[in-house]
Amino acid sequence: MLSYRHAFHAGSHADVLKHFILVQLLQYLNRKDKPYWVIDTHAGAGLYALDQGYAAQNAEYKGGIARLWARNDLPPPLAEYVALVRSVNPDNGLKTYPGSPLLAQALIRRDDRLRLYELHPTDSQHLQNNFADAGRQIKMEKADGFAGLKALLPPPPRRGLILIDPPYEVKQDYQRVVKVLEESLKRFATGIYTVWYPMLQRQESIQFVGHLRQLPLQNWLHAGLTVHAPAPDGFGMHGSGMFIINPPWTLKQTLQSVMPFLTEQLAIDDGAEFVLEASE
Repeated sequence: MLSYRHAFHAGSHADVLKHFILVQLLQYLNRKDKPYWVIDTHAGAGLYALDQGYAAQNAEYKGGIARLWARNDLPPPLAEYVALVRSVNPDNGLKTYPGSPLLAQALIRRDDRLRLYELHPTDSQHLQNNFADAGRQIKMEKADGFAGLKALLPPPPRRGLILIDPPYEVKQDYQRVVKVLEESLKRFATGIYTVWYPMLQRQESIQFVGHLRQLPLQNWLHAGLTVHAPAPDGFGMHGSGMFIINPPWTLKQTLQSVMPFLTEQLAIDDGAEFVLEASE
């Protein structure tokens, strides 16, 4: 299915959680001089307009990045992420939002590499346009990221961050993520894998983290953010989560300090809460 367009959700509470954690992971990898690869299996368009087009229709960014935009009391790790969003808004107005490819581009170094997959024909073309001058450091393919990942593992420097965030339009996406991780870990057991997922009132979503934890993992971390109580009719996404395999040792402490603040700022009702759990 190719009907999903991330532009509808650009800058939402789910993007805030996903991209804040992504920035923390990339900054950790930058601590060592050794190069690494970033592989984004569902890259989207890369950059999104918030004041027009799809994002303006539901304006989900108003419940996400917009709630952090004008604050001067952000915890330092959260402020670093917001600063990167500001870098694509030079006039200080919140008009555009960078997806994971642009955030990664802003943080990778000269010898690091970025590999992007996007299957949707329109978003793939937008991605190509947004990275038209990127050079050899960044490569894009109009292809299924699940299939493309297999050929890239292990990356040549044996250091890497893999971001997996399919649209979950169909329940098979949940099953494919688990299968892809199982296969990928056999090829590249030491990589950092980060999986985003939506919190929905579906069995596939509710059981998803349990299935991930059943993989042969030595080290994992799960961060989830609920911004409102589930709707009585069972419709809609009430939160999202990130499941990280081989997380940096610093990440749990960072999230312990930031998640209470983030939950308070993005809360819609009293049902807002966060979960933070990790392997022993």
